[in-house]
Amino acid sequence: MANDFNEVTAETGNFIKCKDCGANLKYLPGTSYLNCEYCGAKNEIESKQQTEIIENDFESFLNERSHLEAKQEIVTVKCTNCAASTTLQPNVTSSTCPYCDTPLVVTNASTSTVIKPSYILPFKVDRKEATQKFISWAGGLWFAPNKLKVYAQQSAEKLNGLYMPYWTYDTTTVSDYTGMRGVHYYVTETYRDSEGKTQTRQVQRTNWYPASGTVHNEFDDVLVVSSKSLPEKLANELEPWDLPELVSYNDKYLSGFITESYQVDLTTGFEKAKERIQPVIRSTVQSDIGGDVQQVKSINSTYNDITFKHILLPVWLSSYRYKDKVYRFLVNARTGEVQGERPYSAIKIVLLVIAVLAAVGTVIFFFQKR
Repeated sequence: MANDFNEVTAETGNFIKCKDCGANLKYLPGTSYLNCEYCGAKNEIESKQQTEIIENDFESFLNERSHLEAKQEIVTVKCTNCAASTTLQPNVTSSTCPYCDTPLVVTNASTSTVIKPSYILPFKVDRKEATQKFISWAGGLWFAPNKLKVYAQQSAEKLNGLYMPYWTYDTTTVSDYTGMRGVHYYVTETYRDSEGKTQTRQVQRTNWYPASGTVHNEFDDVLVVSSKSLPEKLANELEPWDLPELVSYNDKYLSGFITESYQVDLTTGFEKAKERIQPVIRSTVQSDIGGDVQQVKSINSTYNDITFKHILLPVWLSSYRYKDKVYRFLVNARTGEVQGERPYSAIKIVLLVIAVLAAVGTVIFFFQKR
C-alpha cells in the first residue's frame, strides 16, 4: 500500500466466547445466531417473535424516571487526532481509532455510566457485500486518486462493523404563524422591439395579502445521531432506516462489532430533533397560507406529547488517510446505502483543464483558418 493511504484496524469489538472451543463468537449479519469461525458452532440468539416498541415519556423521564432506567458502565477513549470517543471493552489494552488511523492511548480511558439502549437493528449487510459497495462507490468517483481505487480493492479486512447510538423522538406540534399570501395576476404591456415595431407582452405581477393561522403536525421517530464521532450530515445521509424491524436490545448482537455510546444527551438531542422538524413545519405553514407564493414572517411552535427511545443502528465504516487528511466511507448495514467523503486528484483535474483548453484552442485555430 502506498504511503499516501494508511489503513485503519480496530480491536474494540465486543466478543462472546464459544462454549465448544473457546474462540470468539461473532454475530453473523442477517441471521439470528452467533457463529464460531473455528469449530462451526452456531449459538442461537433468543428473541421474541414480535418486539413491542415502548416509547418513553420525555418530561417524566427527565423529572422522575432517569434514575430508574437500566444503565451500563462503559470505558471510552477520546482520539487525540479526530476527537472521536470510542467505547472499549474492559479487557482491551490496545486499539486504533475506527474513524481515523490514530493509535488510541488506552491509559487515558475514562469510565462512565450511561443509559442502556432499549432497541437495536442487527447487522444485515455482511462485510463482503459492504466491501463490494465500497469498491463500486470508489470506482465511480470522478477525479479520485488512483490510489483510492487500489485501497478500495484491498479494503475487505479494513471495514469496521460499528453500532451507532441514536435517539428517536415523537411529538405533536402546534404552530402559530404570520405571513403574506402572494397571488399572481398579469397585465399587458406595450413595447417597441429592436426594429421599432410596437409589440405587446404579458407581465406577471403579484398582490400581497396578510395571512396568519395555526397548523398542526405529528412527528414519528425523528432520528438524531447521538455520537459526535461522525459528521452529522454524513450520518443523516444514511437514512432511511427500517425502524419497524427494531428488536429488543441484546448484548449478543454486539459480538464481533464495535459499539459507540452516546455523547449527545437526551435534552440536546431533542434540540437537534427540532432543527430537523422545522423545515416540515415551515412547509405546512406555506401550504396553509396558500396563494401562488408565500412569505413567512414568524412561526411560534409548541411541542406536546414528547416521547423518545435510545437505539443502536449498524454501519460499516472505512477510514483512510490521504495526504494528511482523513476521509470516511459508510455503508448502512441494513439497506446497503452508501455515503462517504472523498479526495480529489489535483493532477487529474489539471490534466483535464489542459485537455479542454487544448481542444478549445484547436477549434479556434481551425475556425480562424476558414
